[in-house]
Order: sequence, then C-alpha cells, then structure tokens
Amino acid sequence: MTAISLDRIRQIEARRDELAAQMATGDLPGDRFVAVSKEYAELEPVAAAAAEVRRLRQEAESLAFMTEDADAELRAMAADELHDNKAALDAADRRLALALLPRDAADERSAMLELRAGTGGDEAALFAGDLFRMYQRYAEGQGWRVELISASESDAGGYKEVVASVTGQGVFARLKFESGVHRVQRVPVTESGGRIHTSAATVAVLPEAEDVDVQIDDKDLRIDIYRSSGPGGQSVNTTDSAVRIVHIPTGLTVIQQDEKSQHKNKAKALKVLRTRLYEMERERLHAERAGARKSMVGSGDRSERIRTYNFPQGRVTDHRINLTLHRLPEILQGDMAELIGALIAQDEAERLASLSE
Repeated sequence: MTAISLDRIRQIEARRDELAAQMATGDLPGDRFVAVSKEYAELEPVAAAAAEVRRLRQEAESLAFMTEDADAELRAMAADELHDNKAALDAADRRLALALLPRDAADERSAMLELRAGTGGDEAALFAGDLFRMYQRYAEGQGWRVELISASESDAGGYKEVVASVTGQGVFARLKFESGVHRVQRVPVTESGGRIHTSAATVAVLPEAEDVDVQIDDKDLRIDIYRSSGPGGQSVNTTDSAVRIVHIPTGLTVIQQDEKSQHKNKAKALKVLRTRLYEMERERLHAERAGARKSMVGSGDRSERIRTYNFPQGRVTDHRINLTLHRLPEILQGDMAELIGALIAQDEAERLASLSE
C-alpha cells in the first residue's frame, strides 16, 4: 500500500471517528444528523476494510513466526493457516482498494429509464417492449419501484418510445451500463418465410436529479398547454391537459400528455427535464476529467452497440466484455444478476488497473 493510500486511510478513519462522536452527543438537529449519518455511512466501509487488512497482516506475522517453531506439528499447523491467511488477505486488500476508488456520486440515485425503437419497424418496437418488461422484472426483484412517465405504443404492440422512473437504493449503479444500442436477432411473428431479422432498440439510463442539483429559472422555460391526442387522432380527454416544456438556453424539449391532469403532466415533464439537464452537466464534467481513459465496459454512448439477443441460439452476448450467456429466456424474465455483476466486476477491474498506470 502506498504512503498516499495510508495517509488517506488515516484521514478517513479520523473523520469517521469525529462523525461518530458528533452523532453520539444527540445534540445534532434533524437535517444535520441526516447529513452526518450519510457521510459516516460512506466512510465506515473504508475504515472497516482497512481494519480487516491490518488484522490479517498482524495474524500473518504471528503465523510466520510460528512456522519457525521447534515443534514440527505446530509448524505444519501454522503453515496451513498462513496459506488460508494469504487468500483472505488478498481478498481484503482488493476490498480495501475498491473502497478507496473514487465513487460516482450518482451511483446511489434512482434513475430515468428511456427506451426507443430503432431500426426494424414494428419488430423493433416489439423488442423495445421486451426490454422494458425485462427491466421491470429485474427492478421488482431488487425491490425497486417502476413508474411509467410516458409511452408511445406501436400499432403492432410494443413501444416506439417509453420512459419510466426507477426508484430505489443504488438503481443507477446497477443499471448505468445498460445505456446503448441493444440488438435482437429472431424470426418476427409476421415473417412467413422463417427468415431471421435483425432489429434494434436504444436504451438510456440517466441518474435522476434532485431539486438541489439543477436550478431551473422560470424565465428560461416556455410552457405550452394543449389538448392531448391519442393514436389515430382520437382525443385522450376533453380538456387542455398536455404540456410541452422548452428549456430555452439548451433547446431541450419535453412533452407529457399521459395524465388527464395538467398539473400532473407538468410535474412529470419537469422531472424529466431536470434529469436530462443534470445528465448534460454530468457529461460535460466527465469529458473534462476523463482525458484519454475510456472504460472497458463502454462509454455509455447511446450510439454504441452493446449487446445482442439471439433467439435461434438462445444466447445473449455483451460485446463490451465478450461475455456470452446461453440463458436468453431467463434474462428476458429479469434474471440479469450474472450479466450486470460481470459488467460491474469488469469496470472495477479496469479502474483498479488504472491506479497503477
């Protein structure tokens, strides 16, 4: 471990102890207690990992001394325990290194999930629907809540576009690598000749912004209210409830008409607008800080083809990490743990490697 790392660990432990003392007094006002508790919760895993590394290293020193004992049986026992200690220490060192990595401030946030049908017409819309249901089922398994924000259904089923809010702990951390182009290879239900078609859908996962993240000035907004219209020009309702919000400085436009209430549509539209503005700022800061480094799991660029779902072969291939799983039905049912876990592990490995460059 480098001197810089040791200094940083000492600083983290000192700050952790300071925060613990503040919480123990019971004198903190509610909002201050929440802030202190949150910071403590972020620092405690690092301090705990460092303490475990120190414990195992001290144990290794004692065992190494015992391997030189005159008693052969004691030497053999110490050697066996030293072997186990080394494996535990290697794992503890890795946990500590991961805990020390700079964290994405948005990882613990909820996320906005946006899917759009790409090339492939009706088949692409059907595939977008399949993907959306896959994420819904995965979210349910994680105990997250999925709220539909807006949806544009295709005539054949599925979605031309669907936007949803996924609320829960650590949503963005587990879904952020899903952004990109998802490709499907299968025989469409409308294909009489049995030919395999290739279609695509685009996925975007954006961390949801909080009110304190993005300050929107009313004078920067142009808000239009008009009557909602559904497929075929049929009126969704008889009141002017649809909302179009234009953020004048950036030109970002959000349209919301799924609710019958103008106020609910406006609230949803502002939520989407705030999230997209927050993502624009994140991308700007990331471009400034990233330099030449590019994550092995991809840049998250929505123009990048990241995954193929091949129905004839029953496989899913993630092209960023060269991982193929022959479990397509289970994955579409929301069993994504292995896939998402592999992406997170690859990202962690790449970031750890970058520290030694």
